[in-house]
Amino acid sequence: MRTTLSIIKADVGSIGGHVAPSEKLLNTVSRHIHEGLDGLLTDYYLGATGDDMAILMVHDKGVSNEDVHLLAWNAFKAGTETAQAQGLYGAGQDLLVDSFSGNVKGMGPAVAEMEFEERPNEPFLMFLADKTEPGAYNLPLYLAFADPMNTAGLLLSPEITNGFRYRIQDVDYTEGDRIIDLNAPEDLYDLAALLRDNDRYVVESIYSRHDGEQAVAVSTQRLHNIAGKYTGKDDPVLLVRVQKNFPATGEVLAPYSIAHYVGGFMRGSHVGPLMPVRHGTGCSYFDGPPIVSCWGFCVKKGKLTEPVDLFDHPFWDAVRTRAAEKAMEIRRQGFSGAAMLPYSELEYGGIVRILEKLESRFTVRPAARTPEPVAI
Repeated sequence: MRTTLSIIKADVGSIGGHVAPSEKLLNTVSRHIHEGLDGLLTDYYLGATGDDMAILMVHDKGVSNEDVHLLAWNAFKAGTETAQAQGLYGAGQDLLVDSFSGNVKGMGPAVAEMEFEERPNEPFLMFLADKTEPGAYNLPLYLAFADPMNTAGLLLSPEITNGFRYRIQDVDYTEGDRIIDLNAPEDLYDLAALLRDNDRYVVESIYSRHDGEQAVAVSTQRLHNIAGKYTGKDDPVLLVRVQKNFPATGEVLAPYSIAHYVGGFMRGSHVGPLMPVRHGTGCSYFDGPPIVSCWGFCVKKGKLTEPVDLFDHPFWDAVRTRAAEKAMEIRRQGFSGAAMLPYSELEYGGIVRILEKLESRFTVRPAARTPEPVAI
């Protein structure tokens, strides 16, 4: 059976600032999706992390289907009305255009989709991150699909020893989707050279070189490229198929134990550790730290099992403690150096105006004269 998984995510309102959506808001969005279920979707799930909510939709319509995207768009529009009625902060902030134009890509919401022929057993993972950028998944996906130090299956499992093909997108390019395909392990150094730059080069998708099947889909939208100004961090979503001809669930999860530093955090303009959190966790410390949640599902004939919260395990408590320590340590550095993003990535314009104001006050001091040589 051909099955499509579509995640469409947006922030359309939050309690207490950039913290978490209200129950009434979640119920509005869920009710709207449920009412549009018949004949379009075979199943759905609504998840939330931080102030973002993501609709996972299962259907047989293929990727970029107008009706599926319109259903999600209208659900978020209905949610915005609830958020406005409740006086929630940032009501509708990720809906950057007034009218639907056939596809929500380029309209504000984050989108990750893939279509595949269902295996007899079809497990997959759904990741939802808040207060960070699409490149936050670069390192975990590099380690999970290209590094045998993390993924022993690259040495042991005949279905994945051929490696994987990465499709990388240059998200700074705004005239279209500028992409490049690189193979692991042959192009490993080239892959690392691109993926080190989370601000510009982002994993869009990954494919098995054993059978060509898609393993990964990442949302790559940059909100400031769409709106031309800061409207919120991108807060990317990620789909990963696991087991058999893909890495195991544990191999995909393991890299998040690093709590690696990513861009985002307070005002989208700082650096902080990506903390793996339980489903429904809000944001708190300096509007952060950057967080990521993960649900595990199986899908059969278009129907989802109940989700498993994969970061709700005692092991991850120790990781969360270490991530909190890393967050406090780098925030103690305030605005200085690596603790804040470079000017090109700062999401608020105040510092740019300060620099423009100061420009006219700079003066150029004459160079000191070099003394004439003295004959001896």
